[in-house]
Amino acid sequence: MFGNVYRDKRVFITGHTGFKGSWLTSWLLKLGAHVTGFSDCVPTNPSLFEVGGLSERIDHQIGDIRNLPRLRQALLDARPEFVFHLAAQAIVSTSYAQPIDTITTNVVGTANVLEALRGLEHPCVAVVITSDKCYENVEWPWGYKETDHLGGKDIYSGSKGAAEVIFHSYYHSFFAKEGHPVRMATGRAGNVIGGGDWAKDRIVVDCMRNWSKDQPVEIRSPRATRPWQHVMEPLSGYLTLGAALSASPFLVGESFNFGPRSEQNRTVLDLLNDLSAHWQFARPDDAYRVTADIPFHEAGLLKLNCDKALFHLRWEPNLEYRDCVRFVSEWYYNFYKTNTNMFDFTLNQIEQYEHRATERGLVWAR
Repeated sequence: MFGNVYRDKRVFITGHTGFKGSWLTSWLLKLGAHVTGFSDCVPTNPSLFEVGGLSERIDHQIGDIRNLPRLRQALLDARPEFVFHLAAQAIVSTSYAQPIDTITTNVVGTANVLEALRGLEHPCVAVVITSDKCYENVEWPWGYKETDHLGGKDIYSGSKGAAEVIFHSYYHSFFAKEGHPVRMATGRAGNVIGGGDWAKDRIVVDCMRNWSKDQPVEIRSPRATRPWQHVMEPLSGYLTLGAALSASPFLVGESFNFGPRSEQNRTVLDLLNDLSAHWQFARPDDAYRVTADIPFHEAGLLKLNCDKALFHLRWEPNLEYRDCVRFVSEWYYNFYKTNTNMFDFTLNQIEQYEHRATERGLVWAR
C-alpha cells in the first residue's frame, strides 16, 4: 500500500486523538509506521483513541499547537520523516461560542506547525490538513476547485481559509527556497463520517447515540445536501499525497481536494433513512423527528472538484455510497451491541477498504 513508503518511517501527527487523527494513526500503524502523536487532549468521551487503546501503541505526547516552544521541541525530538497536521477546532457551532479559541487554534496553531517545520534540518514531508470549508461557499451546483476564492460567512470557515493563506505565505517565504529539506502541501476535505466519531453537533454521532438507546434523533436541516464520504476516503488521499511528495518535489506548495463521487451528494434525510435501515426500526419515522430550530448559519450545498488529485496523484474515491453507510453502521453497531475489540474491528474495516481498492486497481493500493 502506498508503495510501502510508510513502513518503518517516523510519522508525527498533530491532533492524533481526534476522530480523523485516530483513524490515520490506526492506518499508519497497520502500514508499519512508528507514530508520534501531539494533541492537547482527548476531545470526546468515548473516543476512538481510547476505545482503540492507541495511547499504548504510539508515542503519545500531550501539548497545545499554540505553544510553539513545546511543539518545536516535540517535533525536533521525534525527527519525523512525515508530518500530518490535523489538530484543529473542527466544530462549526463551537466557533460561534468560542471564536477566539477557534481562530488561534486553526490559524496561529497552523502557523506554529509551519514555524516548527522551518527549523528541521533533515528531509521531511508535511501534509497540512484544512477543510472544504476554506472556500467561500456561494452554493453553486458544481464543485469548488483549488483555485476558487477562500473565506466564509462563519468563524470556522474563515479560520480554515486563513490557515490556507498562512500556509501559502509560509511556503513561498521559506520553504520554496532551493535546498530546503521539508516538502509540503495541503489537503482539503469535509463531511467525513465513520465509526468512532463522538463530536457534538454531528448528525451521525447524534443518531448513533440515540439509536443505541432506542430513541429518535432530532434533525434541524433535513434537506441540507452534503457530499458524504467515509473517513478513509480523504485519509487515503492524504497518504497518497504524502507518498507523492516523498518521491518528487513536483507538487510542493500545492493544495488538493479529496471528496466523494457526485452520486454521494445526499440530503440529511436520505442519510438518516439509509443508516436507520441497519438499526431495525419498524419505520424511518421512528428513527428521527424534524425540528425547525437552526441557531447558526449552515450552507445548503458544498462539494469539491477533485480533478487535480486525479490528474496529478491518480487518486479517486474508493467507496460507493451504500458501502460508506454500511461501514458506519457496522462499526457503531458492534461498539454498542457487542463485545468486539474495536481496534481490531477498525483495522478490519481498513483491510476491507484496501482490498476493495486493490480490486479496483487504484494506484495507491499497490
